Amino acid sequence: MISTTDPHINRRPRNLSAEEWDTRVQVAAAYRLAARFGLTDLIYTHISARVPDTTDQFLINPHGWFFDEITASSLVKIDVDGRAVDDDRFDVNAAGFTIHSALHMARHDVECVVHLHTTAGMAVAAMKCGLLPLNQISMQFHNRVAYHDYEGISLELDERARIVQSMGSHDYLILRNHGLLTTGRSVAEAFTRMFYLNRACEIQVATLSAGQALVIPSPEVCEHAARQHDDYACLDTVHLDREWTALLRLLERDGAQYRC
Repeated sequence: MISTTDPHINRRPRNLSAEEWDTRVQVAAAYRLAARFGLTDLIYTHISARVPDTTDQFLINPHGWFFDEITASSLVKIDVDGRAVDDDRFDVNAAGFTIHSALHMARHDVECVVHLHTTAGMAVAAMKCGLLPLNQISMQFHNRVAYHDYEGISLELDERARIVQSMGSHDYLILRNHGLLTTGRSVAEAFTRMFYLNRACEIQVATLSAGQALVIPSPEVCEHAARQHDDYACLDTVHLDREWTALLRLLERDGAQYRC
């Protein structure tokens, strides 16, 4: 995976390990990219990542900051009880803590969780049909998306168990009447999964708005396409590295100061 641990570029504080700083830079980049692609909901929604070599600590955005303000050093390190670790400068959104801590506690294979309220994602989350296999992008999610029924704003901690149950072993979750969630073994994987899940939702909204009869391939073809993507994603980590590196170059061209 791409390294961003160069101390001359990143100005790593002495009290943070190189591994944690690298994760912080990756997460800050994901926030900036979400802002760059218009995937934000003012100061709400979250991207979190597990602190390296821990099972009970993760990084999340300070409540009240826009995504295009997030930097590596501004991320808040908290434990699964919502308590700040080493630094209590900033508050954390309660609903964000509920959703993200649920998955970081239960899914130790998950390094990063992305939860967004995009227009298209919330639209599909309100459709009884859910995400349909209407195009090549959405085919990759065929039978691979879990759903969680709406319970209100996620403030009650007992919802965490139900979120985990709904998610199961899936990497994608559509929270009904709420939004989208993706997980990944890295920040790059979780973010790009979200990018394409949201794109699939955008295409579905556009397709259904045309009011035309739909052409949906057979379940066998849809599953074949999904398996092709599974195989490609598992085997071609070089592709993910290239994609993430290109996204980081986009931030550099924009002059985004996220590495500090």
